[in-house]
Amino acid sequence: MKPMGTIPADYVARDGELLIGGRTVDDLIGEAGDTPLFVYDRAIMAARVARLRAALPPDVAIHYAMKANPHPGVVAAFAGMVGGIDVASAGEMRVALASGMAADDISFAGPGKRDRELEAAIAAGVTINLESLAEGVRALGIGARLGVRPRLAVRVNPNFEIRGSGMRMGGGAKPFGIDEDQVVPLCRDMIAAGAEWRGFHIFAGSQALDADAIIEAQAATVALAGRLADAVGATPPLVNLGGGLGIPYFPGELPLDVERIGAALAEAIAARAPSIAGSGFAVELGRWLVGEAGVYLTRIVDRKESHGELFLVTDGGLHHQLAASGNFGTVVRRNYPVAVATRFGQAADETASVVGCLCTPLDRLADKVALPRAEVGDVIAVFMAGAYGASASPQAFLGHPPALEMIV
Repeated sequence: MKPMGTIPADYVARDGELLIGGRTVDDLIGEAGDTPLFVYDRAIMAARVARLRAALPPDVAIHYAMKANPHPGVVAAFAGMVGGIDVASAGEMRVALASGMAADDISFAGPGKRDRELEAAIAAGVTINLESLAEGVRALGIGARLGVRPRLAVRVNPNFEIRGSGMRMGGGAKPFGIDEDQVVPLCRDMIAAGAEWRGFHIFAGSQALDADAIIEAQAATVALAGRLADAVGATPPLVNLGGGLGIPYFPGELPLDVERIGAALAEAIAARAPSIAGSGFAVELGRWLVGEAGVYLTRIVDRKESHGELFLVTDGGLHHQLAASGNFGTVVRRNYPVAVATRFGQAADETASVVGCLCTPLDRLADKVALPRAEVGDVIAVFMAGAYGASASPQAFLGHPPALEMIV
């Protein structure tokens, strides 16, 4: 038997059946029409925003990084809760604009933006976070051709990273952002060319569970923004501090103390350089806001033994939930929290591996975990499925249909 992560405390049962958003899984599946099904709980999302808002200094805005979950219902829900949405493609930008979020509060990051994407963003009034010097030249040229003053920020590749982060977005050679020593001349050129300079986007890493490392990186980010603003000779309207806040997927991992992080950020901002005294600040989060609000439901279609091991074969798999299979950025495969949703809270009495319907040994949603006895027709719930689930998985693999999604 192998351990698995901890099921978030938000989830409870009624008469032995998992509730999501106050509704049973059978009810939700009945409304959706089938499994596999992702369900996103709006109340959990709202609670995360409220907790973070209370922890942060009042003048630090919260932005939703929609690459974590671009489902239109999720994006629309966050549009009513946060101060901005950060997108990473023209497709995401269209969803963000349709959500009701004002173009002025949408920013567009990511390397490799094509000219037609830059043009769409400039025409819509969306802020472009420039990822290279050449991208800045192209954006200025497109703005001149359209007769539109482009809104441009500079994504800075800092010389530091968040220690222990799951994905390092800064420090050293990176495809993301512009190296520190190239930022100042670009900002000066943009301002001289008549662009609307929107400030800095400084993102050092993601999925960090070390509060001290996040505090250290945020303080370094505020200091870096001050030095850059001094050198540019202008106050950046916004300093986007990035995100990096992780969630505990696996055994032994603990949730972050965001209250301590917020208090330390208040101290760092209070001590900021005079050159950014008039700047606004924002944090940009995706996973921390939505990750625990999602559950992936998949139905058992077969129960079989092989060489003394029990396999529960489901109608879902890695083509919908790649991360839970251990094939999305993890080196050592570990178990996400899972449960038999239709026997939620019952004592475990057998060890089983939960596998999907794909013809590959990689398709394993849980490896040798303790579960109550489950039969064909029971539903397996995979938790921590709100971020980097459906949209981050190879849904067309082997021709199976995509998972259904709903928000409650």
